[in-house]
Amino acid sequence: MSLSSDSGNLPAPSTAGHLITVASIQMEPRIGRKDENLARSVALAERAAAGGAALVVLPELANTGYMFESRAEAFALAEPVPNGPSTQAWIEVARRCNTLIVAGIAERDGERLYNAAVVIGPGGWLGTYRKLHLWGDEHLFFEAGDKGLPLFHTPWGRLGVVICYDGWFPEVYRLLAMQGADVVAMPTNWVPMPGQPPGSPAMANTLAMASAHSNALNIVCANRTGTERGQPFIGQSLIVDAQGWPLAGPAAVGGDDLVLTAQLDLKATRQARQLNAFNHVLRDRRDDVYDPMLGTGWPLPRH
Repeated sequence: MSLSSDSGNLPAPSTAGHLITVASIQMEPRIGRKDENLARSVALAERAAAGGAALVVLPELANTGYMFESRAEAFALAEPVPNGPSTQAWIEVARRCNTLIVAGIAERDGERLYNAAVVIGPGGWLGTYRKLHLWGDEHLFFEAGDKGLPLFHTPWGRLGVVICYDGWFPEVYRLLAMQGADVVAMPTNWVPMPGQPPGSPAMANTLAMASAHSNALNIVCANRTGTERGQPFIGQSLIVDAQGWPLAGPAAVGGDDLVLTAQLDLKATRQARQLNAFNHVLRDRRDDVYDPMLGTGWPLPRH
């Protein structure tokens, strides 16, 4: 884990051939305080870029906070994408710092609301991922995602996105891996899981490590901290390599305004799918027994 200082002269991201530096931002958004949350997210993204990050991942609903009291409140805080002020501010940071940013946002599309993540590169908005699996009271405010699992092709590799509870579903990671993803960005608002024995790893961390290993994917998890309207959040942001081992983190439970960084080796990522002389985690699938694309109808890409 490293903490970098802000800089007015930001270096180009660290992208030596197949090596890239990624950053997970752990912060505490305050419900409804959008201007303050956005300013902090921008400062932290700049700090990550100052450390050479090619990819910066911010938490779920990073600009609004999470514990909405009503759909009316969520609707008032939501923004259109990409023309809303938060996305435009992150676009400016990505352009100026020559980096990728993935940031959680409440997206307003007409009368519909989505728990979403914007994907932004130096040239602007690349697209949006909408959370597929809603958690708890999110069902009262948001529509379930309707854009599937898009893959974003970037100068730094093939990028997938999931949000929080999506990580409980192995199909999500498998479909991203089958599309050829190198890195998965996870904006998240992890909460305590019932029944966790004292001293054991967070279930979210365990799931991220297992999913990374079984699909040979790097996963960058950016969680929030603090307690909002009675709901605690667990921090413990994490960057996991394609063999399933932590490269940075888990961060402290209460660690706020942290920039967790790690270097990923995309060549090693693709080699990690070959576990030994006999076994390859994607080629060993029994597609005579089950559909390799899980019935989605998406074309099977060449690797």
